[in-house]
Amino acid sequence: MSFGNIVLLIIVAVAAYLVVIYNRFISLRTGIDASWSDIDVQLKRRYDLIPALVDTVKGYKDYEAETLEKVIQARQQGLDAGSIDEKAAAANMISGALGKLFALAEAYPDLKANTTFMKLQNELSSIEDALQNARRYYNAIVRDYNYRLDAFPDLYVAKKFNFTPREYFELDESEAEAAKKMPKIDF
Repeated sequence: MSFGNIVLLIIVAVAAYLVVIYNRFISLRTGIDASWSDIDVQLKRRYDLIPALVDTVKGYKDYEAETLEKVIQARQQGLDAGSIDEKAAAANMISGALGKLFALAEAYPDLKANTTFMKLQNELSSIEDALQNARRYYNAIVRDYNYRLDAFPDLYVAKKFNFTPREYFELDESEAEAAKKMPKIDF
């Protein structure tokens, strides 16, 4: 084998490796977008469920209007959110407001016994579980993608093709603590 053939073979091997790196970035970016879509669907399901939940609680004469108003405001903030940061903030706000709403239900046995309220609460619990799973999956792909952006030699391909870091979708620390303190609700 001649020197020219060896050089050509090395160039082809390096080019092939760079294509593999580029395709890995494309695959991760596509996975991030798909997993974000899953989060968006769960958030929409949650936002769609809230008006029915609020209407059920409003049916009781002794409800606390301030708690319901916070839930409604949090829902609207979520619907209006555009960026990941805004959606995360809105999701955190809703989690806190719903926690207060469910704590309110503990104080009103008639509301707690309402089958519609219990059904909505069960459905919301299911959505929260799906949202948590979607968030974990999204954050795992973002972690892998962001790692590749800084790893050698991938970082050169990332810079050349303008791949930029993605943001995680996380709970605020204060909301995470509030979620831990939420009253346990047995179904």
